[in-house]
Amino acid sequence: MDTIFALASARGKAGVAVLRLSGPRAHDAVVALSGPLPAARRAALRRLVWEGQVLDEALVLLFDAGASFTGETSAELQVHGSGAVVQSVLRALAGQDGLRLAEAGEFTRRALENGRLDLAQVEGLADLIDAETEAQRRQALRVFSGVIGRRAEEWRRKLIRAAALLEATIDFVDEDVPVDVVPEVRDLVESVLEDLRSEVAGSKAAERIRDGFEVAIVGVPNAGKSTLLNALAGREAAITSEIAGTTRDVIEVRMDISGYAVTLLDTAGLREAQDAVERIGVERGIGRAQRADLRVFLDTGETIAGIAPTDGDVVVRAKGDLHGTGVSGLTGQGVDALLEQISARLEQMTEGAGIVTRERHRQFIMAAIGAMESARVEVERGPARTEIAANELRVAIRALEGLVGRIDVENLLDEIFSSFCIGK
Repeated sequence: MDTIFALASARGKAGVAVLRLSGPRAHDAVVALSGPLPAARRAALRRLVWEGQVLDEALVLLFDAGASFTGETSAELQVHGSGAVVQSVLRALAGQDGLRLAEAGEFTRRALENGRLDLAQVEGLADLIDAETEAQRRQALRVFSGVIGRRAEEWRRKLIRAAALLEATIDFVDEDVPVDVVPEVRDLVESVLEDLRSEVAGSKAAERIRDGFEVAIVGVPNAGKSTLLNALAGREAAITSEIAGTTRDVIEVRMDISGYAVTLLDTAGLREAQDAVERIGVERGIGRAQRADLRVFLDTGETIAGIAPTDGDVVVRAKGDLHGTGVSGLTGQGVDALLEQISARLEQMTEGAGIVTRERHRQFIMAAIGAMESARVEVERGPARTEIAANELRVAIRALEGLVGRIDVENLLDEIFSSFCIGK
């Protein structure tokens, strides 16, 4: 296996840059640059020298196989963070036999292959790196910690137990199986089904935290939508004028509202369009507003064409500076209160968010639910359907293997023998 290396910190000038190595020659490569090695997990200051030239003074940190991020023999070089220093050390590493520059994501892939991370943790790590807001950080860190794998393993153990009970009645029909297994099988399946359904129910909220929410500002022409968008964004993101119909397309601004990633949408003024171009803008505005997670209606007393508030939408008086109440993007009146309303709605929408953050997770769980529901029906039909029920549970277990590791027949046999003392 090749030993790989790469810059692990961000590119550009910095106080410190971190170079990472992983593979069988990682420690040898460091010896070639720095001489004697420190003890594993003990940082030491070393002068890096290559072909008689001093490259830098760096902190050297070593990790033994099985005790590193990738699970392989690894090392880190913490060098001064100038581009010249980083490039000189990278060239020196590339000049050694058996070393090559890592491909994108290769360190994490090796961690997955070596059992240091499961696939859900890899996804959590990717989300953690991409996190823009506090809510995204918290959720990604939770997934990266292995919560999906732990829960999936718990569900898997219960299904293995249920399958083992059914297998006992099939394979050892002539033995003295001491109890009726159906009540326990039923309880195990119901327990897992309840958990999985709860996760599916919370998956939409979890996905919105990861991907971000869309909040559309809706109103008639010249209601102050673009001015409000600029006030919320803190910059001139949209052109404003007193001419009705200035906004012809949907304008998007990404921002952080109380720790949630939000894309604010400034839609075209909704009215009976005066020309073909405005008609297209109105249609796009209605469509995006309907698909948004939340709508903020600026009420001027006029009827807004094509869309009406629904439960949960925010309705505020437009141009509050002229009326004394409501919101005004021009003066800032009511803007903080509006942000609090939006934040409160987002909090409500994320209540009950589960650990299922991706469509891939949801599909595997839905497949397991379908198989378990079939197994439950077959169990209730009686002993003649036991083999079919056991097969459906095996299908459910395989579905959960999308989140955890593999399962083989030995797991079922171990459970059978330990529970029923069969084989005496």
